[in-house]
Amino acid sequence: MAGGDKIRVLIVDDIAETRENVSKLLQFESDIEVVGTARTGREGIDLAREIKPDVILMDINMPDMDGITATETICREVSFSQIVILSVQGDPNYMRRAMLAGARDFLTKPPTVDDLNAAVRRAGAISQEARAKARPVSTTTASVVGQNSLQISPVSYGQVIVVYSPKGGVGCTTVAANLAVTLQNDETPVALVDGNLQFGDVAVILNEQGKNSIADLAPRADELDPEIIEEVMIPHVKSGISVLAAPYRPEYAESITGDQFSSVIDYLRRIYSYIVVDTSTNLEDINLAAIDASDVVILLTTQDIPAIKNARLFLELADVLHIDRSRILFVMNRFDKRIGITPEKIGDSFKHEIVAVLPEDTRVVLPSINRGVPFMLGDKSRPIIRSYLSLTAVVRERLAQLKPIPESV
Repeated sequence: MAGGDKIRVLIVDDIAETRENVSKLLQFESDIEVVGTARTGREGIDLAREIKPDVILMDINMPDMDGITATETICREVSFSQIVILSVQGDPNYMRRAMLAGARDFLTKPPTVDDLNAAVRRAGAISQEARAKARPVSTTTASVVGQNSLQISPVSYGQVIVVYSPKGGVGCTTVAANLAVTLQNDETPVALVDGNLQFGDVAVILNEQGKNSIADLAPRADELDPEIIEEVMIPHVKSGISVLAAPYRPEYAESITGDQFSSVIDYLRRIYSYIVVDTSTNLEDINLAAIDASDVVILLTTQDIPAIKNARLFLELADVLHIDRSRILFVMNRFDKRIGITPEKIGDSFKHEIVAVLPEDTRVVLPSINRGVPFMLGDKSRPIIRSYLSLTAVVRERLAQLKPIPESV
């Protein structure tokens, strides 16, 4: 850890034996210190307020208050503390609820020593980094910080990539997040925007949480500047991308108009080389604004008949809306070669080629989603990662073929 600081851990569990066992697993780690234990969710909240630990290991099932409710409260009141859920339940629904509540990680009981230590260190690093960023900046370092702040580029104009499917559950968020990670480098900074304003999962899938969202930018859409953008965007440290999250509560989405969304996207073009927008299925104001602002649309389908049917309907609608077909990159996700519906057959039938095929690989994708770590940051030899690299190459090539980027804006 930075400066040699130990990771301070609070354990919250109603079973004394579990608290003791977890403490024993951590006691031999020189960079980790257990600073407290709590028997109930309410006691955990009180201790978190008092000692402000880096990491809280939180049980889900407790008699007075469940761990997910306690997690929500702690995330609001002790924002630096990162929570790792421990549960005997390995159900994905529990994992999703925990992540939506603000948990940083999810481990099934009993965790292995390696898994526990790794989760604590990941969460601890994020906590201590958040604390460091919140410290007042001295006058001697202010100029250095200013050099690293977001700035409007006078010579570039970012390109917008919308990931869309008219059928839910085909993997748009996973594709958008991993595509953004792949496009990111020092010369081409990437913004990942959650356009599913009511039930967006972009922040969750990246294991990020923040107090700000696009709801904080929309009312100021006509008066944006780099400082406002920097305040609201969530930096994803592992990949380098910047995330514009969906509102924390679904009802907040109602106040954001399509015009405001377009203005925000247009301003992000002035700062980022690529803006990747994840979308919901409905073609309402926000999605139509995103598609209208896009340079390319990745139209996603899978091999199931409803997804294929809806993709056909969208292509037909695109013609009605005068959307240039060259802007639409037709992509098949979760391809299983054992199924007789092939990309070639669909492309021929629709008279629109499928330009990339992303294979089904639940052994890679599901753990990636549940851990909140994009798989494109992992082993580059896996077939699914090679397929995403191919998709990225197709996206870059198509963008280069489209109208020239303005030299100045």
